[in-house]
Amino acid sequence: MSFQTGVRAWRFAGPLVALAISAFGASGAAMAANTTAAEAGVTADTILLGQSAALTGPAATLGKQMNAGARLYFDHINQQGGIYGRKIVIEALDDYHEPEPAARNTKKLIEESRVFALFGYVGTETSQAALPLATQAGVPFFGPYTGAQSLRQPRNRYVFHVRAGDNEETAAILRQIQTTGLKRIAVVYNDDDYGKAGLEGLERALKASPDSGVQIVAREGVIRNTMEIGDAMQGTMKASPDAVVMISAYRTAGAFVKEAVRRGYNGQFYNVSFVGTQALAKQVGPLGSGVIISQVMPHPGNATLPVVREYLRLLQAAGRQNEFDYASIEGFVAAKAFTEGLRRAGKDLTREKLVTALESMRNFDLGGYIVNFTPENHIGSKFVEMTVINSRGQVIR
Repeated sequence: MSFQTGVRAWRFAGPLVALAISAFGASGAAMAANTTAAEAGVTADTILLGQSAALTGPAATLGKQMNAGARLYFDHINQQGGIYGRKIVIEALDDYHEPEPAARNTKKLIEESRVFALFGYVGTETSQAALPLATQAGVPFFGPYTGAQSLRQPRNRYVFHVRAGDNEETAAILRQIQTTGLKRIAVVYNDDDYGKAGLEGLERALKASPDSGVQIVAREGVIRNTMEIGDAMQGTMKASPDAVVMISAYRTAGAFVKEAVRRGYNGQFYNVSFVGTQALAKQVGPLGSGVIISQVMPHPGNATLPVVREYLRLLQAAGRQNEFDYASIEGFVAAKAFTEGLRRAGKDLTREKLVTALESMRNFDLGGYIVNFTPENHIGSKFVEMTVINSRGQVIR
Protein backbone atom coordinates (compact mmCIF):
# COMPACT_ATOMS: atom_id res chain seq x y z
CA MET A 1 0.00 0.00 0.00
CA SER A 2 1.06 3.60 -0.35
CA PHE A 3 2.37 5.05 2.87
CA GLN A 4 2.61 8.58 1.55
CA THR A 5 -0.89 9.90 2.16
CA GLY A 6 -0.74 12.50 4.89
CA VAL A 7 3.03 12.40 5.16
CA ARG A 8 4.51 15.82 5.47
CA ALA A 9 8.18 15.38 6.42
CA TRP A 10 10.89 12.87 7.24
CA ARG A 11 13.22 13.85 10.04
CA PHE A 12 16.48 12.16 10.95
CA ALA A 13 17.59 12.11 14.59
CA GLY A 14 20.68 9.95 14.95
CA PRO A 15 19.65 6.39 14.01
CA LEU A 16 15.96 7.16 14.31
CA VAL A 17 13.78 7.93 11.35
CA ALA A 18 10.91 10.15 12.43
CA LEU A 19 7.74 10.49 10.47
CA ALA A 20 5.60 13.50 11.27
CA ILE A 21 2.04 12.79 10.18
CA SER A 22 -0.52 15.55 10.02
CA ALA A 23 -3.89 15.89 8.35
CA PHE A 24 -3.36 19.57 7.77
CA GLY A 25 0.33 20.09 7.16
CA ALA A 26 2.05 21.16 10.38
CA SER A 27 4.92 19.13 11.77
CA GLY A 28 4.94 17.51 15.20
CA ALA A 29 7.80 19.78 16.24
CA ALA A 30 5.78 22.86 15.41
CA MET A 31 2.87 21.49 17.42
CA ALA A 32 5.11 21.01 20.41
CA ALA A 33 6.42 24.56 20.14
CA ASN A 34 2.88 25.92 20.33
CA THR A 35 1.77 23.66 23.17
CA THR A 36 -0.02 25.47 25.95
CA ALA A 37 1.39 25.58 29.44
CA ALA A 38 -1.86 24.06 30.74
CA GLU A 39 -1.29 20.57 29.31
CA ALA A 40 1.45 19.08 27.17
CA GLY A 41 0.39 18.29 23.64
CA VAL A 42 -2.77 20.41 23.69
CA THR A 43 -3.13 23.76 21.94
CA ALA A 44 -6.15 25.78 20.90
CA ASP A 45 -6.37 23.87 17.64
CA THR A 46 -4.36 20.62 18.00
CA ILE A 47 -3.96 17.48 20.09
CA LEU A 48 -0.56 15.85 19.55
CA LEU A 49 -0.20 12.08 19.95
CA GLY A 50 2.99 10.03 19.78
CA GLN A 51 3.51 6.58 18.32
CA SER A 52 6.52 4.29 18.17
CA ALA A 53 6.21 1.38 15.75
CA ALA A 54 8.08 -0.56 13.09
CA LEU A 55 7.94 1.58 9.95
CA THR A 56 10.90 -0.20 8.37
CA GLY A 57 12.38 -3.66 8.85
CA PRO A 58 10.91 -7.16 9.10
CA ALA A 59 7.72 -6.15 10.96
CA ALA A 60 7.11 -2.91 9.05
CA THR A 61 3.77 -4.03 7.60
CA LEU A 62 2.27 -4.18 11.09
CA GLY A 63 3.46 -0.71 12.06
CA LYS A 64 2.48 0.92 8.79
CA GLN A 65 -0.98 -0.63 8.75
CA MET A 66 -1.71 0.20 12.40
CA ASN A 67 -0.71 3.79 11.71
CA ALA A 68 -2.65 3.97 8.44
CA GLY A 69 -5.88 2.74 10.03
CA ALA A 70 -5.66 5.20 12.90
CA ARG A 71 -4.81 8.03 10.53
CA LEU A 72 -7.80 7.15 8.35
CA TYR A 73 -10.18 7.77 11.24
CA PHE A 74 -8.36 10.79 12.68
CA ASP A 75 -8.29 12.41 9.23
CA HIS A 76 -12.04 11.87 9.01
CA ILE A 77 -12.57 13.59 12.39
CA ASN A 78 -10.22 16.42 11.44
CA GLN A 79 -12.13 17.06 8.23
CA GLN A 80 -15.22 17.54 10.37
CA GLY A 81 -13.47 20.17 12.48
CA GLY A 82 -11.74 17.94 15.03
CA ILE A 83 -12.73 17.58 18.68
CA TYR A 84 -13.86 20.91 20.14
CA GLY A 85 -12.04 22.60 17.28
CA ARG A 86 -8.80 20.68 17.83
CA LYS A 87 -7.38 18.46 15.11
CA ILE A 88 -5.65 15.22 16.08
CA VAL A 89 -2.04 14.84 14.93
CA ILE A 90 0.23 11.78 15.21
CA GLU A 91 4.00 11.99 15.34
CA ALA A 92 5.20 8.47 14.52
CA LEU A 93 8.79 7.31 15.08
CA ASP A 94 10.38 4.17 13.69
CA ASP A 95 11.57 1.62 16.27
CA TYR A 96 12.20 -1.28 13.81
CA HIS A 97 10.23 -3.51 16.26
CA GLU A 98 13.10 -3.36 18.76
CA PRO A 99 12.83 -2.31 22.43
CA GLU A 100 15.82 0.02 22.75
CA PRO A 101 14.78 2.32 19.89
CA ALA A 102 11.22 2.22 21.26
CA ALA A 103 12.46 3.48 24.63
CA ARG A 104 14.47 6.26 22.96
CA ASN A 105 11.49 7.22 20.84
CA THR A 106 9.24 7.35 23.88
CA LYS A 107 11.64 9.56 25.78
CA LYS A 108 11.84 11.89 22.78
CA LEU A 109 8.07 12.00 22.31
CA ILE A 110 7.45 12.80 25.98
CA GLU A 111 10.33 15.16 26.71
CA GLU A 112 10.99 16.89 23.38
CA SER A 113 7.78 16.67 21.36
CA ARG A 114 5.70 16.88 24.56
CA VAL A 115 2.88 14.71 23.28
CA PHE A 116 -0.46 14.58 25.05
CA ALA A 117 -0.71 10.77 24.88
CA LEU A 118 1.02 7.72 23.40
CA PHE A 119 -1.05 5.74 20.93
CA GLY A 120 -0.87 2.52 18.92
CA TYR A 121 2.53 1.09 19.86
CA VAL A 122 3.18 -2.19 18.02
CA GLY A 123 4.76 -5.11 19.85
CA THR A 124 5.17 -6.58 23.32
CA GLU A 125 8.83 -5.85 24.01
CA THR A 126 8.60 -2.36 22.50
CA SER A 127 5.54 -1.56 24.63
CA GLN A 128 7.23 -2.94 27.73
CA ALA A 129 10.24 -0.72 27.08
CA ALA A 130 8.03 2.35 26.73
CA LEU A 131 5.58 1.80 29.55
CA PRO A 132 7.76 2.74 32.57
CA LEU A 133 8.57 6.07 30.90
CA ALA A 134 4.92 6.77 30.15
CA THR A 135 3.82 5.81 33.64
CA GLN A 136 6.46 7.95 35.33
CA ALA A 137 5.39 10.96 33.25
CA GLY A 138 1.66 10.30 33.71
CA VAL A 139 1.12 9.99 29.95
CA PRO A 140 -1.83 7.85 28.75
CA PHE A 141 -0.72 4.78 26.79
CA PHE A 142 -3.62 3.79 24.56
CA GLY A 143 -4.36 0.87 22.26
CA PRO A 144 -1.03 -1.01 22.01
CA TYR A 145 -0.96 -3.78 19.41
CA THR A 146 -0.03 -6.54 21.84
CA GLY A 147 -1.85 -9.15 23.89
CA ALA A 148 0.77 -9.69 26.60
CA GLN A 149 -0.58 -10.28 30.08
CA SER A 150 2.40 -8.41 31.53
CA LEU A 151 0.95 -5.19 30.10
CA ARG A 152 -2.50 -5.96 31.53
CA GLN A 153 -1.75 -7.09 35.06
CA PRO A 154 -1.47 -5.40 37.41
CA ARG A 155 -3.82 -2.75 36.03
CA ASN A 156 -2.03 0.50 35.22
CA ARG A 157 -4.09 3.69 35.48
CA TYR A 158 -2.61 5.06 32.26
CA VAL A 159 -2.84 1.97 30.03
CA PHE A 160 -5.95 1.09 27.99
CA HIS A 161 -6.25 -1.97 25.75
CA VAL A 162 -8.74 -2.18 22.89
CA ARG A 163 -7.94 -5.79 21.92
CA ALA A 164 -8.32 -9.11 23.73
CA GLY A 165 -5.18 -10.59 25.26
CA ASP A 166 -2.97 -13.57 24.50
CA ASN A 167 -4.78 -15.65 27.12
CA GLU A 168 -8.09 -15.23 25.31
CA GLU A 169 -6.54 -16.00 21.91
CA THR A 170 -4.66 -19.11 22.99
CA ALA A 171 -7.72 -20.41 24.87
CA ALA A 172 -9.76 -19.99 21.67
CA ILE A 173 -7.11 -21.83 19.67
CA LEU A 174 -7.15 -24.70 22.16
CA ARG A 175 -10.96 -24.92 21.93
CA GLN A 176 -10.65 -25.08 18.14
CA ILE A 177 -8.05 -27.85 18.39
CA GLN A 178 -10.28 -29.81 20.76
CA THR A 179 -13.18 -29.73 18.29
CA THR A 180 -10.99 -31.34 15.61
CA GLY A 181 -9.86 -34.24 17.78
CA LEU A 182 -6.16 -33.42 17.38
CA LYS A 183 -4.06 -34.35 20.41
CA ARG A 184 -0.36 -33.67 19.84
CA ILE A 185 0.68 -30.06 19.33
CA ALA A 186 4.02 -28.32 18.87
CA VAL A 187 4.48 -24.68 19.82
CA VAL A 188 6.90 -22.60 17.76
CA TYR A 189 7.37 -19.27 19.48
CA ASN A 190 9.53 -16.17 19.36
CA ASP A 191 12.25 -16.45 21.97
CA ASP A 192 11.17 -13.15 23.49
CA ASP A 193 8.49 -11.82 25.83
CA TYR A 194 5.80 -11.93 23.13
CA GLY A 195 6.47 -15.55 22.24
CA LYS A 196 6.82 -16.68 25.84
CA ALA A 197 3.57 -14.91 26.77
CA GLY A 198 1.76 -16.83 24.05
CA LEU A 199 3.30 -20.12 25.13
CA GLU A 200 2.32 -19.46 28.74
CA GLY A 201 -1.22 -18.62 27.64
CA LEU A 202 -1.54 -21.93 25.83
CA GLU A 203 -0.10 -23.83 28.80
CA ARG A 204 -2.57 -22.06 31.09
CA ALA A 205 -5.46 -23.03 28.82
CA LEU A 206 -4.31 -26.65 28.85
CA LYS A 207 -4.19 -26.70 32.67
CA ALA A 208 -7.75 -25.39 32.71
CA SER A 209 -8.83 -28.31 30.47
CA PRO A 210 -7.10 -31.34 32.01
CA ASP A 211 -9.47 -33.82 30.35
CA SER A 212 -8.95 -32.49 26.82
CA GLY A 213 -6.32 -35.08 25.95
CA VAL A 214 -4.30 -32.39 24.16
CA GLN A 215 -0.61 -32.24 25.01
CA ILE A 216 2.36 -30.14 23.96
CA VAL A 217 4.93 -32.49 22.46
CA ALA A 218 7.49 -29.84 21.41
CA ARG A 219 8.38 -26.31 22.45
CA GLU A 220 10.67 -24.67 19.90
CA GLY A 221 11.98 -21.12 20.18
CA VAL A 222 12.93 -19.00 17.15
CA ILE A 223 14.91 -15.77 16.99
CA ARG A 224 12.56 -12.78 16.69
CA ASN A 225 12.47 -10.77 13.46
CA THR A 226 14.41 -13.41 11.50
CA MET A 227 13.78 -16.39 9.22
CA GLU A 228 16.21 -18.64 11.12
CA ILE A 229 13.95 -21.66 11.62
CA GLY A 230 16.31 -24.62 11.11
CA ASP A 231 16.61 -25.86 14.69
CA ALA A 232 12.94 -25.25 15.45
CA MET A 233 11.94 -27.09 12.28
CA GLN A 234 14.08 -30.09 13.17
CA GLY A 235 12.68 -30.34 16.69
CA THR A 236 9.10 -29.91 15.53
CA MET A 237 9.27 -32.51 12.78
CA LYS A 238 10.95 -34.98 15.12
CA ALA A 239 7.99 -34.71 17.53
CA SER A 240 5.45 -35.57 14.77
CA PRO A 241 2.73 -33.19 16.01
CA ASP A 242 -0.84 -33.19 14.73
CA ALA A 243 -0.80 -29.39 14.78
CA VAL A 244 1.68 -26.53 15.10
CA VAL A 245 0.75 -23.40 17.05
CA MET A 246 2.93 -20.44 16.07
CA ILE A 247 3.54 -17.37 18.23
CA SER A 248 5.60 -15.23 15.87
CA ALA A 249 5.39 -12.53 13.20
CA TYR A 250 4.64 -13.07 9.53
CA ARG A 251 8.17 -13.45 8.13
CA THR A 252 9.17 -16.17 10.58
CA ALA A 253 5.80 -17.92 10.53
CA GLY A 254 5.62 -17.81 6.74
CA ALA A 255 9.09 -19.29 6.35
CA PHE A 256 8.21 -22.08 8.78
CA VAL A 257 4.92 -22.98 7.07
CA LYS A 258 6.51 -23.11 3.61
CA GLU A 259 9.45 -25.23 4.74
CA ALA A 260 7.26 -27.62 6.72
CA VAL A 261 4.95 -28.16 3.74
CA ARG A 262 7.98 -28.65 1.49
CA ARG A 263 9.11 -31.41 3.84
CA GLY A 264 5.76 -33.14 3.52
CA TYR A 265 4.12 -32.05 6.77
CA ASN A 266 0.34 -32.19 6.40
CA GLY A 267 -0.78 -31.24 9.91
CA GLN A 268 -2.71 -28.13 10.94
CA PHE A 269 -1.12 -24.70 11.49
CA TYR A 270 -2.46 -22.12 13.95
CA ASN A 271 -1.33 -18.52 14.47
CA VAL A 272 -2.33 -15.71 16.83
CA SER A 273 -3.46 -12.35 15.48
CA PHE A 274 -0.14 -10.56 15.96
CA VAL A 275 1.32 -12.64 13.12
CA GLY A 276 0.06 -10.06 10.60
CA THR A 277 -2.73 -11.85 8.76
CA GLN A 278 -2.64 -10.35 5.27
CA ALA A 279 1.15 -10.23 5.27
CA LEU A 280 1.29 -13.92 6.20
CA ALA A 281 -1.26 -14.87 3.53
CA LYS A 282 0.78 -13.02 0.93
CA GLN A 283 4.02 -14.64 2.01
CA VAL A 284 2.84 -18.25 2.10
CA GLY A 285 0.74 -18.07 -1.08
CA PRO A 286 -1.02 -21.32 -2.08
CA LEU A 287 1.00 -23.27 0.51
CA GLY A 288 -0.89 -21.40 3.23
CA SER A 289 -4.25 -22.92 2.36
CA GLY A 290 -5.85 -24.11 5.60
CA VAL A 291 -3.69 -22.05 7.99
CA ILE A 292 -5.92 -20.91 10.89
CA ILE A 293 -5.45 -17.52 12.58
CA SER A 294 -7.20 -16.23 15.69
CA GLN A 295 -8.44 -12.65 15.39
CA VAL A 296 -9.28 -9.99 17.97
CA MET A 297 -10.84 -7.53 15.51
CA PRO A 298 -13.84 -7.91 13.20
CA HIS A 299 -13.02 -9.11 9.70
CA PRO A 300 -11.99 -5.95 7.78
CA GLY A 301 -14.14 -6.99 4.83
CA ASN A 302 -17.26 -7.87 6.84
CA ALA A 303 -19.53 -5.00 5.81
CA THR A 304 -22.42 -6.33 7.90
CA LEU A 305 -20.93 -4.47 10.89
CA PRO A 306 -21.41 -0.67 11.00
CA VAL A 307 -17.81 -0.02 12.10
CA VAL A 308 -16.47 -2.06 9.18
CA ARG A 309 -18.81 -0.30 6.72
CA GLU A 310 -17.52 3.03 7.99
CA TYR A 311 -13.92 1.82 7.67
CA LEU A 312 -14.46 0.56 4.11
CA ARG A 313 -16.33 3.73 3.11
CA LEU A 314 -13.46 5.94 4.29
CA LEU A 315 -10.91 3.72 2.57
CA GLN A 316 -12.86 4.04 -0.67
CA ALA A 317 -13.12 7.80 -0.28
CA ALA A 318 -9.34 7.89 0.10
CA GLY A 319 -8.88 5.78 -3.05
CA ARG A 320 -7.55 2.84 -1.01
CA GLN A 321 -10.50 0.45 -1.18
CA ASN A 322 -8.28 -2.59 -1.75
CA GLU A 323 -6.06 -1.93 1.25
CA PHE A 324 -8.25 -3.28 4.07
CA ASP A 325 -6.22 -5.21 6.60
CA TYR A 326 -6.56 -6.56 10.15
CA ALA A 327 -3.81 -4.34 11.58
CA SER A 328 -5.30 -1.36 9.77
CA ILE A 329 -8.80 -1.89 11.15
CA GLU A 330 -7.30 -2.31 14.62
CA GLY A 331 -5.74 1.13 14.28
CA PHE A 332 -9.10 2.45 13.05
CA VAL A 333 -11.04 0.93 15.97
CA ALA A 334 -8.46 2.17 18.50
CA ALA A 335 -8.63 5.68 17.02
CA LYS A 336 -12.42 5.67 17.21
CA ALA A 337 -12.38 4.57 20.85
CA PHE A 338 -9.73 7.15 21.73
CA THR A 339 -11.69 9.91 20.00
CA GLU A 340 -14.78 9.05 22.06
CA GLY A 341 -12.64 9.45 25.16
CA LEU A 342 -11.54 12.90 23.96
CA ARG A 343 -15.18 13.92 23.45
CA ARG A 344 -16.12 12.79 26.94
CA ALA A 345 -13.12 14.56 28.48
CA GLY A 346 -14.53 17.90 27.36
CA LYS A 347 -13.06 21.07 25.94
CA ASP A 348 -10.77 21.77 28.91
CA LEU A 349 -8.64 18.74 28.06
CA THR A 350 -6.11 17.23 30.45
CA ARG A 351 -4.54 13.80 30.69
CA GLU A 352 -6.33 13.05 33.95
CA LYS A 353 -9.67 14.08 32.47
CA LEU A 354 -9.02 11.78 29.52
CA VAL A 355 -8.32 8.81 31.81
CA THR A 356 -11.51 9.48 33.79
CA ALA A 357 -13.49 9.86 30.57
CA LEU A 358 -12.18 6.60 29.13
CA GLU A 359 -13.12 4.83 32.35
CA SER A 360 -16.72 5.94 31.78
CA MET A 361 -16.98 4.00 28.49
CA ARG A 362 -18.92 1.04 29.82
CA ASN A 363 -20.02 -1.34 27.06
CA PHE A 364 -19.66 1.38 24.45
CA ASP A 365 -20.71 0.30 20.96
CA LEU A 366 -18.28 1.46 18.26
CA GLY A 367 -20.52 -0.05 15.58
CA GLY A 368 -20.76 -3.76 16.26
CA TYR A 369 -17.53 -3.85 18.26
CA ILE A 370 -17.98 -3.23 21.98
CA VAL A 371 -15.36 -1.70 24.28
CA ASN A 372 -15.85 -1.80 28.02
CA PHE A 373 -13.66 0.40 30.20
CA THR A 374 -14.29 1.06 33.89
CA PRO A 375 -12.09 2.34 36.75
CA GLU A 376 -11.39 -1.31 37.61
CA ASN A 377 -11.01 -2.61 34.05
CA HIS A 378 -8.84 -1.18 31.26
CA ILE A 379 -9.12 -4.20 28.93
CA GLY A 380 -11.75 -3.07 26.46
CA SER A 381 -12.58 -6.36 24.72
CA LYS A 382 -12.37 -10.12 24.98
CA PHE A 383 -13.60 -10.71 21.43
CA VAL A 384 -11.84 -13.56 19.57
CA GLU A 385 -12.86 -15.43 16.43
CA MET A 386 -11.09 -17.86 14.13
CA THR A 387 -10.25 -17.30 10.46
CA VAL A 388 -8.59 -19.43 7.80
CA ILE A 389 -6.53 -18.77 4.68
CA ASN A 390 -8.19 -20.39 1.67
CA SER A 391 -6.64 -21.78 -1.50
CA ARG A 392 -6.79 -18.35 -3.18
CA GLY A 393 -4.89 -16.66 -0.35
CA GLN A 394 -8.02 -15.00 1.01
CA VAL A 395 -8.70 -14.79 4.74
CA ILE A 396 -12.22 -15.98 5.51
CA ARG A 397 -14.24 -16.47 8.68
